[in-house]
Amino acid sequence: MEGAATAQALSRIGLAGLAVMGQNLALNIAEKGFPISVYNRTTSKVDETLDRAQREGQLPLIGQYNPRDFVLSIQRPRSVIILVKAGSPVDQTIAALSEHMEPGDTIIDGGNEWYENTERRITEASSKGLLYLGMGVSGGEDGARNGPSLMPGGSHGAYTNIRDILEKVAAQVEDGPCVTYIGEGGSGNFVKMVHNGIEYGDMQLISEAYDVLKNAGGLSNSELADIFAEWNRGELESFLVEITADIFNVKDELTGNGELVDKILDKTGMKGTGKWTVQQAAELSIAAPTIAASLDSRYMSGLKEEREDAAEIFKKEGLKEEISSDINGSSVDKKRLIDDVRQALYASKICSYAQGMNLLRAKSAEKGWNLNLGEMARIWKGGCIIRAVFLDRIKKAYQRNPNLANLMVDPEFAREMVQRQAAWRRVVGLAVQKGISVPGMSASLQYFDTYRRSRLPANLVQAQRDYFGAHTYERVDMPGAYHTEWSKLARKARV
Repeated sequence: MEGAATAQALSRIGLAGLAVMGQNLALNIAEKGFPISVYNRTTSKVDETLDRAQREGQLPLIGQYNPRDFVLSIQRPRSVIILVKAGSPVDQTIAALSEHMEPGDTIIDGGNEWYENTERRITEASSKGLLYLGMGVSGGEDGARNGPSLMPGGSHGAYTNIRDILEKVAAQVEDGPCVTYIGEGGSGNFVKMVHNGIEYGDMQLISEAYDVLKNAGGLSNSELADIFAEWNRGELESFLVEITADIFNVKDELTGNGELVDKILDKTGMKGTGKWTVQQAAELSIAAPTIAASLDSRYMSGLKEEREDAAEIFKKEGLKEEISSDINGSSVDKKRLIDDVRQALYASKICSYAQGMNLLRAKSAEKGWNLNLGEMARIWKGGCIIRAVFLDRIKKAYQRNPNLANLMVDPEFAREMVQRQAAWRRVVGLAVQKGISVPGMSASLQYFDTYRRSRLPANLVQAQRDYFGAHTYERVDMPGAYHTEWSKLARKARV
């Protein structure tokens, strides 16, 4: 045995980077019976983690205070998880640790990293004989501690080395642990990025459901809490719907006045994964309007002062923020509105997931990752932020037909879309009449309506392109590319 490792048995695995996610994942690994070494550049975090390990059940967790001692305290072939801020901190941590690592050892990056950075690091690591995984981790701090959804991609050998640990640490659902080997290269990071894009869409759609119920239906926070709790017992059962019900019940403790949700500034933050998802969709020519609408809504929310000014300007012009439009002179039927919004939310969600899955398929084809979409849906059933009961049905849809062109045309989902489309149109129509913006729900509805039409007005766009740019067009009745001298023929037609 070498150096610091002589005093004690070697650890099974190591984890560097002890912010909340790192601490919680390390404690989860230790709790599952795997002795773990931990390290952090700021040493107070090591002590904090050791203290928690004692308090939370005298867990087999060993603190190390420099990179060399940390690496040498792990049994060979060594596996080290790093959980630091994406970008250059990852490169710095890899440099500090790899100095003491040997060929055959593995580095696992558990951060929200841009997939091409992971692919660069795989190449750099392999030049030193090191194996590398880029692993998406979802579930927030609670998931990290009690069972996250894990998306490891990169070296299959590296995955095999720690598969037993990951399968114990991940969230457990009835058909297995929420982890699988995703594929080569940066596929694990890419899948996590798309997961986050879908999450953006889900959160936007839920906020629109809230907006319509509150501002068109006049529902109170306690009524909203009950409605979301009830929805969470049906087809919408999911982590995000469950926490939404909780949020409406929380009182404002600072003032002792009303619910906290009403005191929160309507300005949404973001870390960048949603933007990456929309950029990738554009790069791959994949329509992802629900996810894009959710990103745009976050940008618009950031214009708080501009929106307040605009509200005043339009009010002076006689346009109130809430446009009252009692349809046919009657007030809104609350009970029906609640049920309509439930159906609209469900149908819109299907569109959002369909877009995410199509993006995964397109990237998989481009990169040769051979992603198993049914398996992606399965590992998202537990632990992660988008975990939902209907992911099991998405898994089954791809099991029935791995080449499914779009989730919406799976026979089961197609039937559900048709059953819900009337309610969906009523909700979007009511919101439009009342001036309540529902960009996610309406983008989803337009996606559905565009996809189900066998003929679109794109023929006119092609004619315009050919008119001004001689871009040519194809015909529906005969093969080949055609160009027409439009202005000459138009002049002739006018004579």
